[in-house]
Amino acid sequence: MMLLVKGRQSGRTIVEVTPESARWRHVGFSAFRLKAGESFSFEESGREQCFVVLQGTLTIDAGPISWRGIGTRSSVFDEASPYAVYLPPGQAVTVTAHRDAELAVASAPAGSASRPPRLIRPEDMKRSVRGKGSNTRYICDILPQTEPADSLLVVEVRTPAGHSSSYPPHKHDQDRIPDESALEETYYHRLNPAQGFAFQRVYTDDRSIDEALAVEDHDVVMVPRGYHPVVMPHGYEGYYLNVMAGPKREWHFKNDPAHEWMLRN
Repeated sequence: MMLLVKGRQSGRTIVEVTPESARWRHVGFSAFRLKAGESFSFEESGREQCFVVLQGTLTIDAGPISWRGIGTRSSVFDEASPYAVYLPPGQAVTVTAHRDAELAVASAPAGSASRPPRLIRPEDMKRSVRGKGSNTRYICDILPQTEPADSLLVVEVRTPAGHSSSYPPHKHDQDRIPDESALEETYYHRLNPAQGFAFQRVYTDDRSIDEALAVEDHDVVMVPRGYHPVVMPHGYEGYYLNVMAGPKREWHFKNDPAHEWMLRN
């Protein structure tokens, strides 16, 4: 199973994952780069979507609603949360860049109830620190399960150089709430400096999936099931944007029992 989707280093579309290309049911993800003054339109979608302004400044027009000049970051590695826009199904969208920008678009199936479009401001997002020592990483909850949506969960994580992340290895591929929930997931990776690389392993208990991946800037790793830790080499800081979705919009995970001992120390 090919879990690594290579990002394009030039052109508007950086990377795209659809349920069809991933051979799963729920998560869609794409990322785009726009130059200052450039506009790009998205057709109406039958899925709910979350537009995340990773860096740069954009205007997002969705029907009669316009969010003008949103986005303050020059890099995903800035000490700031992003702007994001939540959209229900049936919305045609046009984005216009005020300066060079990078935009992520997450999508997932929507329920029967229509939720209104809304702007998600940086101050609305919870920031936290997870782990300790060389397992410390920095979390920003963009669209957590405590905020309205039908399926989508969106979070970004910065991992310092030489640190591990999504660690100890954990998984969420069984519908056994509250012990574990079934969620597909994508990891959109950025590296600082950009010529760096990270390592991500995806593996199941029975090793029917067991892949160790060298991940470069703009790559996506798909996690259909299994544990999925990330490790950053010395000298390179890592960022990833996670998109999760499944039958139930709850995040419950199970740690790999072989490595859970470190949480007791």
